[in-house]
Amino acid sequence: MFASLHTAQLTCSGLQSGRMLPVGGFFHRLLRTAELSRIARRQRDALARLDDHALEDIGLTRDEAFAEANRPLWDVPNAWRR
Repeated sequence: MFASLHTAQLTCSGLQSGRMLPVGGFFHRLLRTAELSRIARRQRDALARLDDHALEDIGLTRDEAFAEANRPLWDVPNAWRR
């Protein structure tokens, strides 16, 4: 167990620093997509929890917030993919 946990930690630290995978490689793009999906999900969950007053402050209706919160994970803004 310890060896596999230690190996996983080393692998993840290498991935985060970009040393182990070439930028633009398949696994780099896959990890980047997964990270963007996680960020989008967290933001959309927060949007779904806003009350009507907070939604009014940012110029959204409850229906617009609901539609945004229920978009698929892979549906992120194009500017994020650059």
